[in-house]
Amino acid sequence: MPLRRTARDALKIVIVGGFGVGKTTMVGSISEIRPLSTEEVMTKAGVGIDDPSRVADKRTTTVAFDFGRISLDDHRVLYLFGAPGQKRFWFVWDQLFSGSLGAVVLVDTRRLEDSFYPLDRLEHHKMPFVVAVNRFDEPGPQPSLEQVRDALSLTGDVPLVECDARLRDSCKGVLITLVRHLTTLHDSPASASPASPAAFQEAAQ
Repeated sequence: MPLRRTARDALKIVIVGGFGVGKTTMVGSISEIRPLSTEEVMTKAGVGIDDPSRVADKRTTTVAFDFGRISLDDHRVLYLFGAPGQKRFWFVWDQLFSGSLGAVVLVDTRRLEDSFYPLDRLEHHKMPFVVAVNRFDEPGPQPSLEQVRDALSLTGDVPLVECDARLRDSCKGVLITLVRHLTTLHDSPASASPASPAAFQEAAQ
């Protein structure tokens, strides 16, 4: 789908999270265009650097970022950037955060500790965010949202939702949650948000 000639306002959000949590899948599920992906095949050169032990089926990895697009209306376009999850590529994150309205932290409950760095970096940048638990088809019981909130030490004002990164409607629900969170922060007198999410509101329709 080509970009509309009338498009003039660009909005940006970033999807962050640990290695193999589903960021590339989420961008691909919701983007209206074929997403730009910088995935490369994992090789023996990554042994001892990346830890694929708990994502045994993973064969590729993002080495820069993923990019997708959603047209909100004739004039406004939302750009999605999926950040790389491995520690050796974390230096890219600061550049991806620049100019972003907010972020989605995608979480795998099998590896909650991988979410600590993304949360720290977003808090350091004072960037609004929501946390989305990507529910995989894992056998047995999984932690509840309340247990995840406690494990990640999330304050009550941080939205926490479930999603399936493979499903467009589920991913759309996460973006709607982020939209509403940004709107709430913007409407608050104490808000420190640098950008108004008013133009972003169309995504909630």
